[in-house]
Order: sequence, then structure tokens, then C-alpha cells
Amino acid sequence: MGRISGRLTPFPVPRLLRGLAKLSQGIEAELSDDTANRIDKNNMSLDGKKVLITGAEGFIGSHLVESLVQEGARVVALCQYNSFNHWGWLEELPCISQIEVISGDIRDSHFCIGLMKGVEVVYHLAALIPIPYSYRAPESYFDTNVKGTLNLCQAAVRNGVQRFIHTSTSEVYGTAQYVPIDEHHPVVAQSPYSASKIAADAVALSFHYSFDLPVVIARPFNTYGPRQSARAIIPTIITQMAAKSSEIRLGDLEPTRDFTFVTDTSEALRALARMEGGLGEVFQIGSNREIRLCEVFEILAELMCSDAQPSRDPDRIRPARSEVRRLWCDNTKLKKATGFTPSTLLRDGLATTVDWFIRPENLMRYKPHVYNC
Repeated sequence: MGRISGRLTPFPVPRLLRGLAKLSQGIEAELSDDTANRIDKNNMSLDGKKVLITGAEGFIGSHLVESLVQEGARVVALCQYNSFNHWGWLEELPCISQIEVISGDIRDSHFCIGLMKGVEVVYHLAALIPIPYSYRAPESYFDTNVKGTLNLCQAAVRNGVQRFIHTSTSEVYGTAQYVPIDEHHPVVAQSPYSASKIAADAVALSFHYSFDLPVVIARPFNTYGPRQSARAIIPTIITQMAAKSSEIRLGDLEPTRDFTFVTDTSEALRALARMEGGLGEVFQIGSNREIRLCEVFEILAELMCSDAQPSRDPDRIRPARSEVRRLWCDNTKLKKATGFTPSTLLRDGLATTVDWFIRPENLMRYKPHVYNC
């Protein structure tokens, strides 16, 4: 596949946001493509280190908790404070007794300072992420994703952490202007969510250059697997098929995405903590393959022996200029830096995901006929 003909008209963003986007791109552009080749692979062990994970109760966070415990890290898991004292997916983990769980809110700077004491490595995954909801409540995305990142960066500088891994998203690129997308691709804020993540990335990088915070930006493309939230396309399809719906209500199935199984994403994140060097840089996590969403639907229908048909739901269609039409990750830089490449084939990962979702104890947690936009 070659370059996309024509260019996307950027979604209008405030002047401050454009400045932050340019800062993020400019900092990364200063670094040579050869930098990753000079990084010693797997130089730092996480065994025995005190590791903080924000957003630990979520989809990727809970898988990362499991893998870090297995590696011997002393895990501190931050969960969003709630009156039910519920710890999300952490409640289900066999290793729950081996981790320290803290409830709190990254939007509170005072809380973040105390949270960071004694921490050596930070994985910042906490974020407000559903794109449709960002159209309705954009301010909340900036409060959590930008202000929350600022608070954590300030606390990390004050407490002298050894490495701060900030999690970005492929949504910052908007529709691909060329493929595969590398780390130098322009960022285009096509939704309030992506705008908040562009700003958050820039905040993290600015703390590296201004205050020597040892930041690494991890930029996953589309992660999928067990425990994923219902907002995502794959759980949406699986849960409706499992409910024996004859029509599966979905949005646009023509866009392409680059999917990575969650255990591969978790391993990539751990590799970024282990490597020496790479500070102030962006590393993408993806499979280096794109697939149309309609093809994903067909694979899932075959795996679930379903003859259901997709039905276009107007409520699930993004505004025309906001839909990201194409994402395809160039994972060369991460491979050169750490030796990591994803090992799970898409069909195998989807089969594992289906097996998890259709278990009654898991399926009951989802509401297949409710669109939580």
C-alpha cells in the first residue's frame, strides 16, 4: 500500500493546543532515527523496584500489573477513587495480595505528591478515553488527561523517579497522511480526546527538557483482549453476538486499524522500562499490519458461528471530519530499541478474547444493548 492521496483538513484546535502539538513534534524531530540503534536492550531489571501504575484497575493496566508482579516488581496500583471502594479488574487478579492498591485521583496535585514517594518507575495509564463521550464532555478530558499528567510529572520530579513512562495513543495522528505511520508523522486533533492526549504528551516531554524528568512516551495503537471496555469495537461485536442479536449495531466499519493483543502491549511497556536510553522519545506499539473493521467483524462472526449482520447505528457514527479513517503502525523503532515485536496473531488473539467474553461470569459484566456514549 502506498501513500494516501490528498491530505486531511486538520480539525480546528485552539492556538495553545497547536503550540503544544508543535512542541511535541519538534522535540521528537530533533532526535535522530539512529538513536534507537544505540540503546542497550533490556539493560534495567524491574525485579525489586517499586513501580507505580496509574489506571491500574483498567484493561491494559490490570494486565500490566499481572506481568510486573511476575517479574518481581513491587507494584503500587492506583485506582480511581469511588464510594464503592471497588478496584475494577484488580478485584479478579490472583496476585491481588501481592500488590499495594491505593484509591485516589490524579487531578489532585497534593495527592499525587504523596502517591509518588519512594516510587522508582511510573507507568502513567490513567486517562479518560471514550472518544464519543469527549464530544459531550470535553472539559473533563482536559481535567483528567492534561491536568492529571501535569500533576504526576510535577510529583515525579519532586520525588526523583528513575523512569516515567507516559502512555499516549495512535489517535493523536488522526487519519494517516502516509503509511505505515512512524513517530515523525504529524499529529492532528480530530477529537477532543485526541486533543487532550496531544497536550498531555507535550506536557510530559516538556518536563523532560525543562526539569530532566526521565520520560519515555509509549504510543500504543489499538490494543484488544480480555477485560477490554464495552466502548471498543471488538467487545461491542462479541457481546452483541453472544446475546444472539440478529443485527449488530455498529458505527462505520470501513476505517482500518492496527490491532495488538493486550499481553503483547504489556510486554512492550515493560521493555520500555528495562531499556537504557530513549529518554524524551516516542516509541510506537503496534503490529505493523492494518485491517478494515468489517474484516474484523467477519473473523469474529466465524469464530462465534454467528450469522448476524452489521447494522449501521447513526448514534455510533463519528462526525465526518472527526472519524480517523486509517491507522497502520510502523513498529521499527521499538524493535530496534528493545528487540520486541508482537507475537500474537490477530486471529489467535481474537479467539482468546472470544473465549474470555463468552464465559457467563464475564459476559454478565457487560450491557450489549446499551450504547454508553
